[in-house]
Amino acid sequence: QVQLVESGGGLVQPGGSLRLSCAASGFTFSSYYMSWVRQAPGKGLEWVSDISTGGGGTYYADSVKGRFTISRDNAKNTLYLQMNSLKPEDTALYYCASRPSGLGSPHDYWGQGTQVTVSS
Repeated sequence: QVQLVESGGGLVQPGGSLRLSCAASGFTFSSYYMSWVRQAPGKGLEWVSDISTGGGGTYYADSVKGRFTISRDNAKNTLYLQMNSLKPEDTALYYCASRPSGLGSPHDYWGQGTQVTVSS
């Protein structure tokens, strides 16, 4: 069955870095656009970033542009999010999700999330 398993979250001080990973299985990973989406405590879902099937196209929310980098390794069926210059407002549960029909299409599969807490 389809699985998306996030890892790499944790507690980090403001200005620090984390690298999130999302291991995918059960579907043709290389054929899907992939996303990172986050949910801060008490708030709704916020789209963070997308990456095209081959990795050549990357897209970011204004709130993370210049600080976060999305990437993927299709040989390893893994999605990444490198997060630098972290701010307290980046504290959230981070999910990876797949888009079967490209940029802007609804997500079909979601992981369980990994918690990122930015605090001194």
